[in-house]
Amino acid sequence: MTETPAPPAPSDALRFAFGTLTVLPVRVTRWDRAAARGGMLCAPLAGLVVGLCAAALGGAVLLLGGGPLLAAVGSAAVPAVLTRGLHLDGLADTADGLGSGKPAGDALRIMKRSDIGPFGVVTLLFALLAQVAALDRLYAGGWAYGALGAAVAAVTGRAALTLASRTGVPAARPEGLGAAVAETVPVRAAVLCAVLVVAGSAAAGAGFGPYGALHAASAALLGLAAGELLLGHCRRRFGGVTGDVFGALAESAGLAALIVLTLG
Repeated sequence: MTETPAPPAPSDALRFAFGTLTVLPVRVTRWDRAAARGGMLCAPLAGLVVGLCAAALGGAVLLLGGGPLLAAVGSAAVPAVLTRGLHLDGLADTADGLGSGKPAGDALRIMKRSDIGPFGVVTLLFALLAQVAALDRLYAGGWAYGALGAAVAAVTGRAALTLASRTGVPAARPEGLGAAVAETVPVRAAVLCAVLVVAGSAAAGAGFGPYGALHAASAALLGLAAGELLLGHCRRRFGGVTGDVFGALAESAGLAALIVLTLG
């Protein structure tokens, strides 16, 4: 008779989130569906740590007189370093798969290649330019604005992963990180996580007054909406999610939130 595995402890969920979504020295102690569920629910916490590290470097650059543009470059570089470029690589591979116009099976094979095609290169170029331009605009208003942008973008990007892990969103292939976390999070829990992220963003923006709270909440909400649009398109094209799609969702949702914060 097969024994039911014990439910994961909170530490197992945190280890899964930080061990799979960052390069921080965290050892994943459990690799099963229950741990994956907890890990994906904790994904925004991993994003918060990444965002705060990005904000800290941006603040240090400003303090040393580097100016808003250099601070923006530093803040954009931190998430890439702390994820070992995993999400950026996923964005590029997903762009190649979508841009190929080929059937799902062929597109998935293109995405598994180690090289980056022209669609991926162009997408990475414009995504990174947009990140730096948006952060430069925010840092020009002061460190606090840039820090808010870095944190909200990082948390929103990881919350998009939580939503993409919900029940009803299948994996496009039977192996890989996408298959390990696909359909692990109940829909209600995923939605609650998204609501908490929007509320937390509003609380962070409240330091700039009622408009700041509304602005930050709108940025998180519209960022998650952008992620959902991309998720829907990938489901139609590939039949589900992959690890590359998760990376593309994190980058796209975070960038959308960052751009919204620069407007108005």
